[in-house]
Amino acid sequence: MNGTVLHPVHNISIHVRMLKKANGYKPWLFDIYFDACQYLIKRNQPFVKIVYGLFKEFTNINHSCPYVGPQIVKDLYLRPELLRLPFPTGDYLLALQWYFDKKPQADSNVSFTFVEDLMKRN
Repeated sequence: MNGTVLHPVHNISIHVRMLKKANGYKPWLFDIYFDACQYLIKRNQPFVKIVYGLFKEFTNINHSCPYVGPQIVKDLYLRPELLRLPFPTGDYLLALQWYFDKKPQADSNVSFTFVEDLMKRN
């Protein structure tokens, strides 16, 4: 993902949904709307912390607001050990809707297939 924010943004909100495919994508694990600027200061959303942990080393979106200029997520790959939740085998969609000053700006969708390691011992 490579996007450019042309003007400084001080108020960013994100609607995050995790969907699982079963006769189409259905709501599965979470559906939250949160203030991204506040999250980057306090890190107070447990589900967001898990999702952000999956891509934070692949991005320059790692500071508090304001955001301006290139915003990049590059060479992202899923590392199952960072999920920290039991995921059943299936097809998933992580849907993100980005709002700047409470106005919709962009949608980001990440789809992936996860296969459980049933031989793994805890």
